[in-house]
Amino acid sequence: MKPQQSDNALAKIKAETLIESLDWLKDFHGRIVVIKFGGNAMVDEELQKAFAQDMAYLRFVGIKPVVVHGGGPQITARLAEQGIESEFRGGLRYTDEKTIEVVRDVLRNQIGAKLAGLIRDSGAGAKVLSGEDDDLFRAVKVKGKTPDGEVDLGLVGEVRSVNPRSVIQSIERGDVPVISTVAPTTQGELLNVNADLAAASLAVALGAEKLMVLTDVAGLYADWPNRDSLVSEIAANELRELMPSLESGMIPKMQACLDAVDGGVPKAHIIDGREPHSILLEIFTASGVGTQVTR
Repeated sequence: MKPQQSDNALAKIKAETLIESLDWLKDFHGRIVVIKFGGNAMVDEELQKAFAQDMAYLRFVGIKPVVVHGGGPQITARLAEQGIESEFRGGLRYTDEKTIEVVRDVLRNQIGAKLAGLIRDSGAGAKVLSGEDDDLFRAVKVKGKTPDGEVDLGLVGEVRSVNPRSVIQSIERGDVPVISTVAPTTQGELLNVNADLAAASLAVALGAEKLMVLTDVAGLYADWPNRDSLVSEIAANELRELMPSLESGMIPKMQACLDAVDGGVPKAHIIDGREPHSILLEIFTASGVGTQVTR
């Protein structure tokens, strides 16, 4: 038999947590939050399920989540299955015509469809979208930047314009949009675009209250690998000065935060996606998690 005192103590903790979330609920109610889904959370079944539950929870408490995702590990695995060798130039993936078709299929029909299904299983509606849909994204080709100079990456680009109509329509229907990041040029050539930067562009276009980027680290470290140098909050100007010293893997994520804040999004956040329900911990607790970037 479980002691009544133990039940009461647990109930008190739950009540205090709910009350603590009240200010955040008021701040975010009715507002759009763009979340870049990536890292370990994309390949761990339990983390995928926890993320989907977080999205459903946000929707039911009146917050409007929009999910943008990449899919590097899954794309590499599918290419290997089809006998297509992954080519890297200067450490960056080269994308040819065969590869872009795999990218398009894996992102939308494998990752996006599965994540949307998990969100529906959690009780909320979900809509799978792509940068190709209804002119959502338009992109331009870019070259890769390496210490030895620029390299040709083939069908790789960056988002240059956003038409959020299809996303807004999905939100208005009560769905959680789940968006894969391929985008055509104005000439119709399909490009693979960086999901972090695409999420930032979309957050700006939607007038989002916040951009949240899931990673495989606890946040931004001012002096990596010194784990005592974790930064809980940083202003955009401070981050700009720090950018040249960051590890290469963190640069596009922190650039996405800068782009969002520079574009008018009040806050951007780097969050450890290895922690179950890290999205809810960040939004609804006073201590929060990860690193927040502000204007």
